[in-house]
Amino acid sequence: MIDQTSRDVLRCHSVADVVQALDYAAATGRRVVPRGGGHCFVDRCPADGIVADLSGMDRIMVDESGIATIGAGARLGPVYAALHERGRTIPAGCGDTVGIAGLTLGGGIGLLGRQYGLTCDRLVGAQVVLADRSVVECSEHRETDLFWALRGAGGGQFGIVTELRFATVPEPSVCRIEGNWTDGNVVQAWQDWAPDAPDGLTVNLAVQAGRVTLFGISTLPPAETEGLLREFTARAGVLYAIDIRLDVPYSMVKPTFSVVDPAPETRRFRSEFFARTLSERTAGELLRGLGGNRRLAFTAMGGAYNRVAEEDTAFAHRGERYLLEQAGDPGDPWVDEAWTVAHAEASGRVYPNFPDLALDDPSRAYHAGNRARLAAVKKSVDPQRLFDFPQAL
Repeated sequence: MIDQTSRDVLRCHSVADVVQALDYAAATGRRVVPRGGGHCFVDRCPADGIVADLSGMDRIMVDESGIATIGAGARLGPVYAALHERGRTIPAGCGDTVGIAGLTLGGGIGLLGRQYGLTCDRLVGAQVVLADRSVVECSEHRETDLFWALRGAGGGQFGIVTELRFATVPEPSVCRIEGNWTDGNVVQAWQDWAPDAPDGLTVNLAVQAGRVTLFGISTLPPAETEGLLREFTARAGVLYAIDIRLDVPYSMVKPTFSVVDPAPETRRFRSEFFARTLSERTAGELLRGLGGNRRLAFTAMGGAYNRVAEEDTAFAHRGERYLLEQAGDPGDPWVDEAWTVAHAEASGRVYPNFPDLALDDPSRAYHAGNRARLAAVKKSVDPQRLFDFPQAL
């Protein structure tokens, strides 16, 4: 959501182009914001800033050991397709148009995450152009503080990442799961059940226009999957109205969910993590306010997400049960009203990939206990704040 009409957009096709873009920024005294080719829910580029567009740097390679080297301009659709050809994948998001760089640098939540962790948890190396125009390779053994910071603090903070390397996993054939009800009790039952389900079962919830939709995947055996889902519907007190499709390649399952918002960048979002179940009073108030294009989306955490210590990566939100999003049309006051209602029972933590310009203390919300170390890394690699935007470290 960058207004490119009033800014210089420098389209980079190589590391040398990125270095040249930073030379130009330094010469003109302007800030730089990298764009990986996907979308962001806020415009982070200053009015007189420079956009370094990396969408031309989209090469995807997989070596014999299963390490994928991916250019920062690649989007998830081509990434999944290229990995599928090698029988591999990574835990990542649902939208084909999502940029791999922004997703990874802010964490990366997706349908395989409860089994394999965040997208950034699979990151084993990155190439970065720093503010002084030096090009560095970072990993657990080189430029270790920078590598730590790149795993979950959000993109565009420390330098321009031009290439990412991932330890891929075998691509599973999954059970595709979808169920629909009109009973709001499903929402309460889901909160108590989905975050504690076995790692191989990820089911999320979307509520819009009087319909509650359960959707997700399972890598568990079909009989075990069905048994767990029947346990859930019994707990919710609803009929077992769930469709299961067997043996769907993971890379091909995401576009089959009609409930996934096809154009999230055209809507207004607010969100927060939750470590406990909403009270029935708060849940009821949220559900009563729905109508039209208003939407609540619940994403299950737990599993592998929470088996990494908060301080081991920059992504600080390792003890949460679920993520709740409120979405509506631009200008709809309900988005703020619903967020305020839910906030009273939230953990106060916000997913860095869902930036929210209305937050009172964004640094605490995004980074929690990792703020001080992240600020030190920022000062070390970008002392003149060449990479700056609202809510940056």
